Amino acid sequence: MYYCFSFYHDKYHGRQTANGEIYRKGKLTAAHKTLPFGTKVKVTNLQNGKKVKVRINDRGPFVGGRIIDLSKKAARRIDMLDAGVAPVEIKYR
Repeated sequence: MYYCFSFYHDKYHGRQTANGEIYRKGKLTAAHKTLPFGTKVKVTNLQNGKKVKVRINDRGPFVGGRIIDLSKKAARRIDMLDAGVAPVEIKYR
C-alpha cells in the first residue's frame, strides 16, 4: 500500500497517547487511525528505500491524505525529517 506519512512534532513529547502510553520521541512508535494498538508495522520510504519497524500506540493522523504518523526516531531512521512527509509502503501482519 502506498500512503503519505508524517511525523510527530516535538511538542507532543511527554503527552499521553490514545492507548494510555506517554509519547516518547526516542521510541519506534506510530499513530494509525484503525490498526489495533500493539500492531507492528514495517514502513518503507519509497523515495530512498529505507525501512523501519514501528508499533502502533496512538490514533491519527487527522490530516487529509495521510495514513500514519511516525515518532521522531522512526522518521529519522528512514531519513524523512527534513521533508516532513513522504510516500511510503506499509506492511503489517
